[in-house]
Parts: sequence; structure tokens; C-alpha cells
Amino acid sequence: MTNMWEATVEAQIRSAQERGEFDNLPGAGKPIPGRNQPYDESWWIKSFMEREKLPSELLLPTPLQLRRKIERVPHDVRDLPTEQAVRAFCAVLNAEVMAWLRMPTGPKVVVRPVNVDEVVRRWRDERQAAAARPTPPPATGSASTPRRAWLPWRRRTAA
Repeated sequence: MTNMWEATVEAQIRSAQERGEFDNLPGAGKPIPGRNQPYDESWWIKSFMEREKLPSELLLPTPLQLRRKIERVPHDVRDLPTEQAVRAFCAVLNAEVMAWLRMPTGPKVVVRPVNVDEVVRRWRDERQAAAARPTPPPATGSASTPRRAWLPWRRRTAA
């Protein structure tokens, strides 16, 4: 049975080659990626994440993901418009931390909720420092004067 199956498959491959269906395939003549590297049993997940442009942080256990989120809090709240928005952001993050603390999984890593008042204080200080910086005066000269766009219906008429 297997010989008949193999013969049928070989015949189909030969037929496709004769029709030229394997000519000019993408990657033809190029080396196989990772051929000279040691075998990695998780190659498929790495290639999937690279192809789909997913962050590698998704592979981290939950407590490490939470620690990374906590480390990024000052950067993440920097552009939030109001104190209420900063507090809401911290509340969502703290809810994630508390949910993990109730049912911890993964490695034993210390994860503590964010101190909301401290985050808000830093956010305010950063805003005040940005407001206190002097704004540079506008540049003068011909380079900064806007030019009017040439439009065909604005042709000059000869007098």
C-alpha cells in the first residue's frame, strides 16, 4: 500500500516539475535559515513571534510581566492628560497585581502594587518641570516665513 502511495506522490511531483510549477519560487537558491545552527525545540514559537511582530515579553511568566509593567509606569503615565487618568491607569495595574497575588502562578517573585500617590506626585513634578522650562523663541528669517502655495487659479494677470 505504501509503495502505491509513494509512486502516486512521486508521479504528481514529477508532473508538477515538468509543468514548471516549482520554477521561480520565493527563496529558491537561498540557504535554509538556521541550517548551520544547533537545534532549538522552540524554533516555531520564536519564528511565529518574529513573523507576527509580537513582543518577547509575552513568553515571560505572569509575575515578571507584572514587574515589567510596574517598571514602565512612569513612562506610560507621562502623556496622560489628567491626574484622574493617572489614578485610573494605576488602579487597573494594581487590580492585575492583586489578582495575581490571590492566585500566584509561576516563579516566586516579589510583586507589590503600585503606590498611586507616589506615581501621581512624580507625574505632577514632571509636568511642573516641563512647564517651567523656557520655550525657545521662534526662529526669524526667510526660512521660517511660510510660502504661499502656487495654485493654478491664482495666476497673475498681465495689466
